[in-house]
Amino acid sequence: MPFDVRDFPGAPPGDRAAGRVSRRLVAIWLFIVAFMVLVMIVIGGMTRLGGSGLSIAEWAPVAGTLPPLSEAEWQRLYHLYQQIPQYALVNEDLSLGGFKGIFWLEWVHRLWGRLIGLVFIGPLVWLWAAGRIERRLRPRLALLFVLGGFQGVVGWFMVASGFEPGATSVSSYRLVVHLALALILYAAIVWTGLTVLRPIPPRPAASRLIYWLAWACCASVALTMLAGGFVAGTHAGLDYNTFPLMDGQLVPRAYARLMPFARNLTENIAAVQFDHRLLATLTVVGAAAATVSAFALSAPRPWHYALLAFGVVALVQYLLGVATLLLVVPTVLAVLHQATAVLLLTAAIVLLHTARPPAGARQLRGWSVAKTVPTPHIRDRSPLLRDPP
Repeated sequence: MPFDVRDFPGAPPGDRAAGRVSRRLVAIWLFIVAFMVLVMIVIGGMTRLGGSGLSIAEWAPVAGTLPPLSEAEWQRLYHLYQQIPQYALVNEDLSLGGFKGIFWLEWVHRLWGRLIGLVFIGPLVWLWAAGRIERRLRPRLALLFVLGGFQGVVGWFMVASGFEPGATSVSSYRLVVHLALALILYAAIVWTGLTVLRPIPPRPAASRLIYWLAWACCASVALTMLAGGFVAGTHAGLDYNTFPLMDGQLVPRAYARLMPFARNLTENIAAVQFDHRLLATLTVVGAAAATVSAFALSAPRPWHYALLAFGVVALVQYLLGVATLLLVVPTVLAVLHQATAVLLLTAAIVLLHTARPPAGARQLRGWSVAKTVPTPHIRDRSPLLRDPP
C-alpha cells in the first residue's frame, strides 16, 4: 500500500523516532489532521448546499485570511460578487446584508483549510527537528503537505468554473476532482497514522479472501462517494424521490438518453442517481459478504471488530441516503449523509489496514487465518518492531 511505513529498515538501535512514545505522538498528530480534513469536507458540503461557495469571487491566500474589517472592504467584495453570473441569474435581489450571510460560511471554509496547513506544518517541523519522525517517513509527510497545498489550488480551480458565462454553480467535473483529491489526502493521512501506530499486522494474518473483500469494500466506498459528487454537482437528488423504484421502474427510462453513452454517467440525472444507488447497494452487500466470510473462517477478533464497524456504518449511511432522497435533500440530512460517508471511508481504511498481509506475504502463494508467516528478519532489523503491541 502507498504510505505504508510498517517497516523501518536501517533504523539504528535506540533510534528515538522508532520508540513507542514518538510513534504515538506522530500518530495522534496525523489523526488530528485527518479529523480536520473530515470537518473540511463537511463544511464544503454545507457551502454547496447553502449556495455560498461562489460568494468570495477572488483568491487571496494571504490577504483573505482576515475577514472584511471595514464597510469599504465589504462593498468591494459585494461588488465583485455582483459581477458573476450567479448574482445576475439567481441572486439579483440579494442585498449587502444577504451577501454577508452567505459570505461567512465560505470564509470559514477557506480559513479552515489554512488552519489545516498550519496544524500540519507546525508539528511536522517540531517533530522532525526533535528527531521523532523516522527518516523513511519524512518524504511521505512532505508529499502529504504538498498535496494539501495543491488541494487549495484545485479548490480555486473548481470555484472559478462558477464564474464562467451562464454558470450558476461550479462544474460537477471539477467538484468531483476536488472531492477525489480530498479523499485521497484523507485516506493517505489515516493510513499513515495507522501504520505508524501499528507497524505489524495482527497475528494470525487474514485470509486472502478477507483481504480482497476488504479491498472490494474500500473500492466500492470510494466509487460511491465519487458518484455522490456527481449527484451533488448535477443536483440529481432533487429528482426521482422514490425508493427503490425510479419513475416506476428499477432502471429509469431516461438512463441512456444522452449520446454518446458515456455522458450519461456524469451528466444525465437519471443515470447519475441510479449509479449512486447501485454502488451504495453493492457496498452494503459487500460488507455483509465480508462479515459472513470472516465468521465462516473463524477469523480472530480484530477482523470481526473491523468488519462489524464497517457493516454498521455502511447500513446507517445507506438508510441516511434513502431518507435524504425521500425527503428531497433537507440540508441537515444531506450534511449528515456526507459526514457519515467520510466515516464509512474511515471504517473501510481501518478494515483494509487490519486485513493487510504480513511483510513478505506477497512473495508467497497465499496466506490464511490458520497459518502465521514468521518474520524474524523484520523484527531484528528495526527497534520499532520490537515494541510490544
